[in-house]
Amino acid sequence: MNVPAATASSTETVLLRRETIPGGNVGVVTLNRPAKLNAWTHDMRTRLVEAFAELDADEDCRAVVITGAGRAFCAGQDLSETAAIDQSDHAAAEAWIDSFDVLYRAVRDIDKPTIAAINGVTAGSGFQFALLADLRVGHARVRMGQPEVRSGIPSITGIWAMWDILGKAKTIEFTLTAELVDGVEAQRLGLLTQLVDEDVVLDAAIALAAKLAELPPGAVELTKARLREIDDAALTDAVEAAKKVHAAAYATGEPQREMDRFLSKRR
Repeated sequence: MNVPAATASSTETVLLRRETIPGGNVGVVTLNRPAKLNAWTHDMRTRLVEAFAELDADEDCRAVVITGAGRAFCAGQDLSETAAIDQSDHAAAEAWIDSFDVLYRAVRDIDKPTIAAINGVTAGSGFQFALLADLRVGHARVRMGQPEVRSGIPSITGIWAMWDILGKAKTIEFTLTAELVDGVEAQRLGLLTQLVDEDVVLDAAIALAAKLAELPPGAVELTKARLREIDDAALTDAVEAAKKVHAAAYATGEPQREMDRFLSKRR
């Protein structure tokens, strides 16, 4: 199922709708900045947190699917926003990390099954975010990875998000080479749960969500609570480390210079 043309022209950066299934509905959250490859801003992340809270509180919603409009799932941070952070403004750097902590916990805290419909480029914090969904459906031509170091941004929460799926060797490779992998390799590595044809990614994700929605909700909720509990301390540690590391990085001005260089090439 392709995102309708009207979606791409909407001024809303996050769209929320329901797909009716037996016994309730599946909430479908669409990141909607297709011209920017769904790269997000602080306001967009705030809207996502609100959407997840709304779906989690909706007793008729039995599962949640997250996808992107256009040809990307999420290209990560909109660099035009973070490039403006002042070198001496440590509070701004910490607030930026805090906003991701809130977002990551919002998707992790959903007590219903979550499926990421990976429709295209999934990079940086967008890649980390996708890994927080319970399951991921994509196609062979998606590109997934952690290219943050190219923009002078240390990958700290990225290490946490990848570690349990990829292990030490591959996590090092992803963080330091900044290379993206295609869908076939992503499935082999465990980054994708299912590989389907490009034009049915969203349909397949909704079908999977509907199947999971048939499970007893109490058992699902308790299972997910335990899964969160296992690595919650590691997330807290990663966020605290990210604040220290990013403050140090931004104080040097290197991230700002590299992001400005990247943005200059695109102008």
